[in-house]
Amino acid sequence: MPEPHNHGPAELVSFGPFTLARTARLLHKDGIPIDLGSRAFDILCVLVDRAGQVVTKGELLATVWEDVSVDESSLRFQVSALRKALGDGGPDARYLQTLAGRGYCFVAPVSRATPPLPSAQVTGRCNPKIPNGIPAQLAQMVGRDNAVRRISRLLLDSRFVTVTGSGGIGKTSVAVAVLHKVAGELGGAACFLDLGSLTNPGLVPTALSAALGLAVQSENPTAEVITFLQNKQMLLLLDCCEPVIETAAALTECLFQEAPGVHLLATSREALRVEGENVIALSPLDSPPQEADLSLGEVLKFAAAQLFTERAVSSGWLSGFGEEDAPVVAEICRKLDGIPLAIELAAGVVKVYGLNGIAALLKDRFEILSQGRRTALPRHQTLAATLDWSYELLSPVERSVFRQLSVFVGTFTLDAVRSIVMTEDGNLPEVILARLVAKSLVAVEAGRQIPQYRLLDTTRAYAARKLADSGAAQAVTRRHAEFFAGFLQQLSFDLERSSHAFAAHGGHLGNVRAALDWAFSSAGDRQLGTALAAAAAPFYLELSLLTECRHWCRQAIPYLDAGAQGGIVEIDLQAALGLTVMFTESNSDEARIALERGLALAEELGDLLRQFRLVGRLHLFHYRTGDFRTALGFAQRSEVIAEQMADPVAIAAAHSLLGISHHFMEDMKTAHKHLNAALVLLPPSRNINELYFGVDYRNRAGICMARTLWVLGFPDQAAHAARQMVEEAENLDHPLSLCIALIMAVTVFLWIGNWQAAEGYITRLVEHARSRSIIPYPSAGIGVQGYLMIMRGNAEEGIPLIRSALQDMYRHRYHLITTALYSAMAEGLLTLGARDQALETIETAFSVVQQHGDLFNLPELLRIKGDILASGAQPDYPQAEGCYRHSLELASRHSALSWELRTAISLARLWAGQGRVSEAVQVIEPILAQFTEGFATPDYQRAERLISELTGSETN
Repeated sequence: MPEPHNHGPAELVSFGPFTLARTARLLHKDGIPIDLGSRAFDILCVLVDRAGQVVTKGELLATVWEDVSVDESSLRFQVSALRKALGDGGPDARYLQTLAGRGYCFVAPVSRATPPLPSAQVTGRCNPKIPNGIPAQLAQMVGRDNAVRRISRLLLDSRFVTVTGSGGIGKTSVAVAVLHKVAGELGGAACFLDLGSLTNPGLVPTALSAALGLAVQSENPTAEVITFLQNKQMLLLLDCCEPVIETAAALTECLFQEAPGVHLLATSREALRVEGENVIALSPLDSPPQEADLSLGEVLKFAAAQLFTERAVSSGWLSGFGEEDAPVVAEICRKLDGIPLAIELAAGVVKVYGLNGIAALLKDRFEILSQGRRTALPRHQTLAATLDWSYELLSPVERSVFRQLSVFVGTFTLDAVRSIVMTEDGNLPEVILARLVAKSLVAVEAGRQIPQYRLLDTTRAYAARKLADSGAAQAVTRRHAEFFAGFLQQLSFDLERSSHAFAAHGGHLGNVRAALDWAFSSAGDRQLGTALAAAAAPFYLELSLLTECRHWCRQAIPYLDAGAQGGIVEIDLQAALGLTVMFTESNSDEARIALERGLALAEELGDLLRQFRLVGRLHLFHYRTGDFRTALGFAQRSEVIAEQMADPVAIAAAHSLLGISHHFMEDMKTAHKHLNAALVLLPPSRNINELYFGVDYRNRAGICMARTLWVLGFPDQAAHAARQMVEEAENLDHPLSLCIALIMAVTVFLWIGNWQAAEGYITRLVEHARSRSIIPYPSAGIGVQGYLMIMRGNAEEGIPLIRSALQDMYRHRYHLITTALYSAMAEGLLTLGARDQALETIETAFSVVQQHGDLFNLPELLRIKGDILASGAQPDYPQAEGCYRHSLELASRHSALSWELRTAISLARLWAGQGRVSEAVQVIEPILAQFTEGFATPDYQRAERLISELTGSETN
């Protein structure tokens, strides 16, 4: 026997192949964690600290069970478990020796100077980098170490593992243990999402977005989440996928394909059956076989029996376990099929019914414990039991209010409670609410000016079942929908007359969705739903949930009754439908017809505000389709309506529309006048984004002003304005405005020749539009990417990008930049020597201008056509010169100084090649002299170099 040690407790102690980490409460054998219960661990610590000494049974009982009174059978049981963990037993025990009538002695040599464990093994269970919100792992899991190790290895190697198994098998516990083990090796970045409380599959991407800390910008933010995660390294645990398995499967497949640094761990009753998934089926714990002669020690070799006995003791079973209990424990574990949750449930009530009582109870109630309803949430049964207990302690009126509160999704206010929750005994709902908060059944969100309340998802699900059982669900749900319809109607009325915005009320989104879901369900009220959808439309638009807004408008319009048809409800639905279809699908006839129908109804009612809103949206529709003549007509109508309204905001908005229209009709001075008026009258503000158009018209005016400044010959001011407007659009937190600002800013930097800035804005545009499914800006971004590549001399790759983009843009009827893309493609073809194709392409661009009135690009098209005609083996110089002269005349007439300079350079080169050097100099110098800035731009420097070459040749 070794010499006694008198050292105090050490953080790390080793003996044989074992290392004991006291603070982490871990025992490792050759670096591998050993399954050990908490009491057995405490016994080992006491014995190791007094290695070589006899520790009496009384001392161990007093030290390890200082908080409860137990007999020696509990000690014998834990020592037996400890021997099994150490692989120690029989007369040749290497670690623990029993001294009959005295106690126990730890007999192995002990070292307290062992180097610390590798960091990955320590942080595997106690990782300080793992973020808040991640569930804590169980202090001790019985029989699952091998599964945790196997899943961890597979997850690190393959990135995607789904843990499957029946309800209550312990999928979540194992997955959380894997998360804690693996997250450290991935830098500690981890996210946990419980899908078990979701009933609407469409909310899965939204829930994940919230778990990641992303603001919800659309009905289905999957693309936004993927963009966010594309360059991240982290572990994502999606727990309990079965209620929303189809959506979860699609989401995980996208993440696996598009986010290579994300490791995916899912739990579900069934496999997701998607690409990349590795399925690990979690088996029940091993149970004792059907044999009557097993000793207690033999029974306790099975994990199911270990779990049962440990949980029974920790739940207050003070009688311990003797040899006579072995067959009963074995029978209980077999009847529970080794399912951990069922074992824990049964073990938790042993102190009430006794072992034999539990065995008898299971004969009568086995079906309840072991099978259950497939669509239930077995992993929550323990919580349900706790809630049952809490619920029974409530008074009748408290139960009633608790049930009714389940109708709220997310947060709610006292005003909502007063309107929706009914009481029968004269108690005020808010008084009962306060009692429920005190009983921890309702949570209060801190830091709000107006108190916000919520039920935890699991608590809400429990209360909802109770509400359904009470028979009052239909009435409560109707009151909920009626309240939010009225709330949004009043909010719209108030916001049109204030400086606030819908976004401040975004916390009600869950309730609005729930109310709409009910209203259009078979049990709902579709007439109420139409009013609610119309009231919710501006709310959805400001939150940029365009797809969802479109869905509810389409749902509602067919159910308009005689009273709603032709009225404000229909106008608002048609206005929202037209706008959302325009931005999420295409500039289709459906969008146009909806907007025209809404405008006609607003005119019949004499509603100037709604007339203005719809005229603005119709201007936007025709502007996007490239029909600038028609768009100008709507801009002129907006000015008339604004004057009738005598509203400064409307007048400023009309200036914005007029300025944009004149810009594209190549009347730069008029455009500048109107755009400047709009910018002077409209400060950068969030409060009026949705009031008229669904986009910010100050920002539209500002970004169009940037383009106008470049054309007028102020490239430096144009660049500054473009950057400023993009920044303002970002601050607005309004995706549509940002898309418009980015695509217009790209054109400015392409003209200026700042390829780096253009490329940066293109990348942001494509990513931003794709992540929010805003059509057709991803295609437009691809098109201008091709434009940029051609300008950089890579026409071979740029031309196919433009062709592909044009196909998509035609499909969506988006023609705002098609002329510019055709002109770039023609230049690219010319550099490749494809003169005939270049000429054909530029003629196509002319036909677009002729059809839609895109006069803005006409001087540039004429210049490019002149370049094409002047090239090749058989150039047509007279026609080329005619194109140049026409281009110069148009540009001069409309003060388009930058277009003039480009054309002058082309014409000067033509004349210089013909020996007309003096004329070449004279065509450039007067134009160049008008520039007061932009001296570093490629166009200005090309002109200076050409003049230098020409004047030098004249001198020679």
